[in-house]
Amino acid sequence: MSIPHVRTRRSRAIRAAAIAGALVVGGLVATPATAATGSMPDFGPNVTIFGPDTPLDQIQSELDALHAQQVDAEMSGERRAVYFLPGAYGSAKDPLQVKVGYYTEIAGLGANPDDVAVHGAVEVYNRCLEGGTGNCLALVNFWRTLSNLRIDIDKAGQDGCRQSADFWAVSQAVSLRRLHVPSGTLSLMDYCTAGPQYASGGFIADSKLPAVVNGSQQQWLIRNSEVGSWSNAVWNQVFSGVVGAPDDATFPDPPYTTVDQTPLSREKPYLFVDDEGDYNVRVPDAQRDSSGVSWADGETPGRTIPIDDFFIAKPGDSEATINAALARGEHLILTPGVYDIDRTIKVKRPGTVVLGMGHATLTATGGAVPMEVKDAAGIVIAGVTIDAGTELSPVLLRVGDANVGKKLDPADPITLSDVYFRVGGPHIGKTTTALEINADHVLIDHTWVWRGDHGIEGFTEGFNGDTDRWRTNTGHNGVIVNGDDVTATGLFVEHFQRYNTLWNGERGRVILYQNELPYDPPTQADWTQPDGTLGYPGYTVAPDVTTHRLDGAGVYVFNQNNPSIVTENGFAVPETAGVQLHHIMTVNLSAGTVQHVVNGVGGQADPATSGTPQFVVDYPAE
Repeated sequence: MSIPHVRTRRSRAIRAAAIAGALVVGGLVATPATAATGSMPDFGPNVTIFGPDTPLDQIQSELDALHAQQVDAEMSGERRAVYFLPGAYGSAKDPLQVKVGYYTEIAGLGANPDDVAVHGAVEVYNRCLEGGTGNCLALVNFWRTLSNLRIDIDKAGQDGCRQSADFWAVSQAVSLRRLHVPSGTLSLMDYCTAGPQYASGGFIADSKLPAVVNGSQQQWLIRNSEVGSWSNAVWNQVFSGVVGAPDDATFPDPPYTTVDQTPLSREKPYLFVDDEGDYNVRVPDAQRDSSGVSWADGETPGRTIPIDDFFIAKPGDSEATINAALARGEHLILTPGVYDIDRTIKVKRPGTVVLGMGHATLTATGGAVPMEVKDAAGIVIAGVTIDAGTELSPVLLRVGDANVGKKLDPADPITLSDVYFRVGGPHIGKTTTALEINADHVLIDHTWVWRGDHGIEGFTEGFNGDTDRWRTNTGHNGVIVNGDDVTATGLFVEHFQRYNTLWNGERGRVILYQNELPYDPPTQADWTQPDGTLGYPGYTVAPDVTTHRLDGAGVYVFNQNNPSIVTENGFAVPETAGVQLHHIMTVNLSAGTVQHVVNGVGGQADPATSGTPQFVVDYPAE
């Protein structure tokens, strides 16, 4: 049965109490546990909630059908969230085997990860494209989320190769958070489907894991976690506040970067059901100089917000309705789906939480700015994807008012967690800047800011000689940071036409930065700065900045449209002792040239050195 949209808190509660318990996902019906006695919120038609009394064969069948629907749905508008109420799912006799496709969130609804136990596996395999098993890879396994549960790995019934690990072969816009995997092996590559192939991920936080095989992942950040061991590396593998992290003394062999304590962190808010069966959102506190998981001693420190304090939005709700709820002091949940935004959603009040479910997506229409966050401490935006529309938007997300200079509370930063951006792909996209940070004391905890290098609209003519993409799928700047004391843990920015990242603020701190320069400049003139500098660096710190720190970063070049394109430097920073880059590199992926790693220092990455990184251990040299 589908659940109609119910507006008021009281009517939502009355309606929920009357429901015998079914939520619908694309025609798939799942029954929550009868043990949950509280009110069930109306999360709409794209959310499924399972309980431990739901028959296991029903859970398996519905998740198999959802995966079949989403496994090739890279450019679709389908968004899905699947939640498990506290309890156990699967057994040694009958393990639960879950595969996760595009735009799918899988999460437990316990107060702690061990409250939801999956006996079996939750996995992502290489995706086989046209041409069958000879063209299987993980490089485009984007947009999926797994969090807040325990996985007791059991691959019984699968073939010998598959039984060797739980496979999580993913790339960008994919997060693992609040997981407990007590034993076995977690592999971040799929070596069973047509060989390992490359992947370009990824992010783990607040998780306790066994042996981890990184394998063919080009880069990875694991933050505030515990690992039994970590093996293999390709380029930048970064560990921040990780118990059991490998030593990085021999960098770049292997290319590990280890930061003992994370200077600033805040775990992502999460939905949970309490002992009375009531739904709540837990908002973790910010931490400084921390390591290990937040739930080691019980409940993650933070505040609990009852679900009745949230406006639960659905696609089709107007910006006026959403803004009115925010103005009343309500928090905001965006249920799964695509929201066409023609006027700005404005988040103004201190401490407001905006939580997206199932990769909820805001798409700009009419050149709108989809969201603005005002200068107010403690605002958290999490789990939201923002798409550029077909008309030019000046910015997709603006955090803080330009030139206001308002000082916020450093103990309660504005936080962006798993906030993703896309310019082009399912449709032509246009923006001047994707993410603009004007406020001080902002934490970016995992983002992928992507001007699409492939898709449906504007991508049909191939590369050679094609200028259509460069002229129509326009994104000048990925990230511009004007605020001071901004921290980023997991900053992935790719393919923008000028500055991928431009950092103007003081005391910036970045842990893991990944960039790929644009594939598609038609000519060198299109990729030359006004002062004659060849190309735009993948990471730029403004000349007047005096203090900045970056740990673990890579800039990749693949100028496939015109392989003769030259970029002078992968990184450009002021030459001062207070601006420090640690463990950085450039690499050529078979087309184009980056002449130096940073400021004229470091080897040339060109087709003759394809696949061989050019490393600089420290800049300036120690």
